[in-house]
Amino acid sequence: MTEEKKQLEEEVTTVATPKISEDDALAAESLDDEDDEVEESATQIMSADEELSEEIKQKLEKNKQARAKKKLVKKKKRKVAKTVKSGKAFINATYNNTILSLADNNGDVISWASAGLAGFKGAKKATPYAAQIITKIAVQKAREEYGLEEVKVYVSGVGTGREAAIRALNANGLNITAIKDVTPIPHNGCRPKKPRRV
Repeated sequence: MTEEKKQLEEEVTTVATPKISEDDALAAESLDDEDDEVEESATQIMSADEELSEEIKQKLEKNKQARAKKKLVKKKKRKVAKTVKSGKAFINATYNNTILSLADNNGDVISWASAGLAGFKGAKKATPYAAQIITKIAVQKAREEYGLEEVKVYVSGVGTGREAAIRALNANGLNITAIKDVTPIPHNGCRPKKPRRV
């Protein structure tokens, strides 16, 4: 009986565990090796990408610095070459923003500023205070670089910053020789919007 039990147990174990040939075993080992190699190559690629991105970042920074130097050189040349004693100031005052451009008599822009440039956001961009600040920024730049002294003012738009900008031009040392309102006015051109229903 014990011999028969032993034979039955041996048969069960041989059926339960499949026989693996030597070729199958070698193939499995080679697959494991390939997986390891793929993982190593992937980590190498990742590290190479990180290095490349750092190198690219450094190159971009160098390019930015080189561009900044070129711009500085160009600006210095302009400073020496051109002096503008009288010019024009264009104020565009909308409901959402105020933009000031200072130009020479030909209309070439010397300096400009907007409320967004000065750091104002949202509804604050259309305020009279923002108009004062941007006027100060633009006038300082024009006076330092070009020696601007007097301007003719052209105002367009119906925003709240229009009067404040004109006063700030005078307060920052520019002589105002003329003020002209160039806001476009329709002479029954376009059909108006129908009234809003609430």
